Amino acid sequence: MFTGIIETLGEVVDLQKDKGNLHIKLSSSFSSELKVDQSVAHNGVCLTVVDLQGDCHTVTAVEETLSKTNLGKLQPGSLVNLERCMQMNGRLDGHIVQGHVDQVAICTNVRDLEGSWVYSFDYDAKLGNVTVEKGSICVNGVSLTVVDSQASSFSVAIIPYTHEHTNFKTLQAGDQVNLEFDIIGKYVARLLKM
Repeated sequence: MFTGIIETLGEVVDLQKDKGNLHIKLSSSFSSELKVDQSVAHNGVCLTVVDLQGDCHTVTAVEETLSKTNLGKLQPGSLVNLERCMQMNGRLDGHIVQGHVDQVAICTNVRDLEGSWVYSFDYDAKLGNVTVEKGSICVNGVSLTVVDSQASSFSVAIIPYTHEHTNFKTLQAGDQVNLEFDIIGKYVARLLKM
């Protein structure tokens, strides 16, 4: 379980295809503190550490993960939002994030408001996911508040700290992002369909 509060950025050092899998090697400020078998969210995707080498760690994304996330689009040098799993004795600063990406979205617009940024996204509403204004959404692993909610699109406002300390600073219109919709909202939507 995660909170959507990004701890650090990791940089992709190497990518190795292995049949339908992709081994992703990253360098980060906390890679040397990790252990094999530990869960870490990478752009909001919960992945298991499978190897450690100095200040680098390696995770493996299987075909199912690659088909439903933006991890297959990573290149050496790509910046990835990283968060270690939540400690049960700590504060839940973001919202409940499972690290299970529901679908991807496309960034359609980035507005620089001279002190903050508004990012807009389109997603396929036919998959049954919804957003609500002032509700929570996880974009590339970042816990955010929806400021504008439409049937198949939404916007979020980014403060300077988040812009600087996540890969939002590299995000442009046309880029693909991972979405995890609010777990409580998903259960409510499912109950209403019954």
